[in-house]
Amino acid sequence: MGTRGVITDKWSMRVLWACAIGSAVSLYMVAVERQKQNRQKMIAQGLMEMESGESNGGDI
Repeated sequence: MGTRGVITDKWSMRVLWACAIGSAVSLYMVAVERQKQNRQKMIAQGLMEMESGESNGGDI
């Protein structure tokens, strides 16, 4: 009876670590995706500014 608690504690600790690692990976993936979206938005804004500059006579 005494060893059953040790096995349960070991497995619960493994499950806890698996959840923690999974959460860390998902947060990392969300951060990477947001950086990608922000980069695309900045590029799009830059292109729009260049196009509006060209239509208004633009810079040389």
